[in-house]
Amino acid sequence: MLEVVLVCLAFGCFSGVLAGLFGVGGGLVLVPFFALLFAQQGIASELVMLMAVATSLATIIVTSIATVLAHQRLGAVIWPYVWRLSAGIVLGVVAGAYAADYLLSANLRFIFALYMLYVAVQMVMQLRPKAAVQTTKLTSLTLTIAGLVIGFVSAVLGIGGGTLTVPLLAKYQIPMRNTVAVSSACGLPIALAGSISYALLGWQKVGLPEGSFGYIYLPAFLGVVLSSILVAPIGAKWANRLPTKKLKQYFSILLFIVAGKLLWPFIY
Repeated sequence: MLEVVLVCLAFGCFSGVLAGLFGVGGGLVLVPFFALLFAQQGIASELVMLMAVATSLATIIVTSIATVLAHQRLGAVIWPYVWRLSAGIVLGVVAGAYAADYLLSANLRFIFALYMLYVAVQMVMQLRPKAAVQTTKLTSLTLTIAGLVIGFVSAVLGIGGGTLTVPLLAKYQIPMRNTVAVSSACGLPIALAGSISYALLGWQKVGLPEGSFGYIYLPAFLGVVLSSILVAPIGAKWANRLPTKKLKQYFSILLFIVAGKLLWPFIY
């Protein structure tokens, strides 16, 4: 287990810098990393993707708290939107976790690879959400239904939901600073509900390695959290100094490669 902690400490630095530099959620890089690491540790193939998704969600709890506090200090969080989205998010997350528990590991891997391709295309083409409708049309019902979808997808993929929440709010002409802040705040209920759901679903599961808390693998969780919190501010500083548009295109190439590796078994 010590080996896993040390490896995750190192990778946590990498993922933390990426999160600060590109604004990408940790799950985007953590899930495939955990999947590879857990497979190398000899964890049963049918458990690898579930544990990768669950452990990724657990790390988001810690990182999202720090992010939300930062946005709150700037007064950017629109809390009524957060509460209405969260009402649907929690239900969606629970449903998503149960659905993922029934999916074959290979199918879960395929779905995540498609998600990586989606984000990579957005990055390489520099796509940004465009405002299309008036803010007044953003009703409580709309937010709750959207929360259900965001929560479900996030639980299945092990992500914080930013790639879904940000475009939704941007289309309703919410200022980008508020959109990002609300999205960050919604990452906390996603991560909490997801972690609890995966912990309970895996509680009696046979074949889990020592150090597991349900489907959450604690050595990997601790390693990533300890290092990523420390280095994420570095990435945020670099974002203001480096040509991030060009770097995002390079990063998208990495996403294409990782997605291709995940999809390769389905091709041949």
